Amino acid sequence: MNNVTVLTQKLALTNVQAILWGGLVAGTLDAVDGVIAFGTQGLNPIQVLQYIASGALGQSAFQGGLATAALGAIFHFGIAWVAAAVFVLASRRLETLKIHAVPAGLLYGAAVYFFMNYLVLPLSAVGPSMFHLGLFLNGVFGHALFVGLPISLFSRGAQ
Repeated sequence: MNNVTVLTQKLALTNVQAILWGGLVAGTLDAVDGVIAFGTQGLNPIQVLQYIASGALGQSAFQGGLATAALGAIFHFGIAWVAAAVFVLASRRLETLKIHAVPAGLLYGAAVYFFMNYLVLPLSAVGPSMFHLGLFLNGVFGHALFVGLPISLFSRGAQ
């Protein structure tokens, strides 16, 4: 057994703890990744969070200062906790998600990226954006590593 397997098996978390910790870690890692990735495009951390809030508020989110950035952070972590809840609850019914936590988590993270970017965002108030290959690749791989993987590892530790 590798160290990650031993650690997650020793955690003995409840489902709620796995959701809370998985969502918190995934949300934090994803936020850092997003700030870095979109920082290469000239956005500062406040603007990245305002972009998230613009899903509900539209372009006015960018005029809301720290208040809309805080709303964006709330939305961001809310989404991360929902993503964690979906995986944790699915892993209760599908034991293979626990047995094969690493590949399942990586695939789940990539699926979350596609779900958010090609279903949720087009239905939101976020304005259209140009395709950028670097941001796309970062999104897919970043969500696999920083969203799906931590969620699946915390899920595996839940009893």
